[in-house]
Amino acid sequence: MKLDEYIIKDGKKLRLGYTTGSCAHAATKACIEAIDKGKFPEYINIDTPAGIELKLEVEEGKLEDNKAYCCIRKDAGDDPDVTDGILICSEVSLRDDYEYNLDGGLGVGRITRKGLFGEIGEAAINPVPKKIILKELKSYKKSGLDCKIIVPEGEAIGKKTFNSQIGIEGGISIIGTKGIVYPMSESAFVASINMELDMRRLESDSIILTPGNYGKNFLEEMALDAPVVKMANFVGESLTYAYSIGFKKFVLLGHIGKFAKLSLGIFNTHNRYADTRMEAFVYYLAINNEPYELIEEISNCLSAENAMNKLIKYGKSYIIKEMEKGSEERIKKYLKDKDLDVKVYIYSMEEGLVK
Repeated sequence: MKLDEYIIKDGKKLRLGYTTGSCAHAATKACIEAIDKGKFPEYINIDTPAGIELKLEVEEGKLEDNKAYCCIRKDAGDDPDVTDGILICSEVSLRDDYEYNLDGGLGVGRITRKGLFGEIGEAAINPVPKKIILKELKSYKKSGLDCKIIVPEGEAIGKKTFNSQIGIEGGISIIGTKGIVYPMSESAFVASINMELDMRRLESDSIILTPGNYGKNFLEEMALDAPVVKMANFVGESLTYAYSIGFKKFVLLGHIGKFAKLSLGIFNTHNRYADTRMEAFVYYLAINNEPYELIEEISNCLSAENAMNKLIKYGKSYIIKEMEKGSEERIKKYLKDKDLDVKVYIYSMEEGLVK
């Protein structure tokens, strides 16, 4: 059943959903009940760490010998989640002892790098759902149980996620610390960035942070030797976490549209938080005593890209270098480390990097 719970975000009423972890838990609980009672329930109830009870429809129930298999259909609510609507399944079989084992099968990714929530080779089942499912298995006192979580579409869906970047191959992760999907959750996005930073810290004490894919195209030209992590708009969160886990050298590479804001100390570059792009140009032109006519012309540009390209063509590219230096100083203040080794590079699509 769809969850009839909502939040208000940016003035919109958005319906909550439930995680792959909750689906795996519910499917496992339904399998245990089928083994115990000889038939599957039509619906299964579970509690979530968020304190919200779920009543979920059981699909594709199959019971034979000492084995049960069934699925729960994932509902992401109003979150734009690529796993929305897919089946998360569990296969539970009896053992002849009192051991309880949980693993991933088809469509559940495998951990391929150190620094994640498990060992290399283990199924990508996050700690919270893993603990909950194992507890559910151990509630069956008649014998031990083997449980395998299966996601029929998982391998294809996994290719549409960040999994390969953080060291998970072959499928999706079974996730959900609260068991509930909160639509367009920034915290979930930041958590995925932090997870990748954890991975990269094992490789190096230097890190390159860039808002998106395009910036990566300049890295070969720059010949920088450090791992790269996409931070999206979360400049402050990414810097703070990277600094906290021991990175010593920071390089930030970004488009003028994002980093004009950073040059004024804006550490979330999404336009709903701040739009100080043209104000940044005005500020740096003014403190460098450029003529009012130039300041006015640049402030009337339709985009930061256009403003940067004009300055370069007018022989004023030093203003962009000043923005880079200003960004570096603001990052040092933000992290409260005046000796921080940090370098910022700003580019435009048309002109590229400023030399």
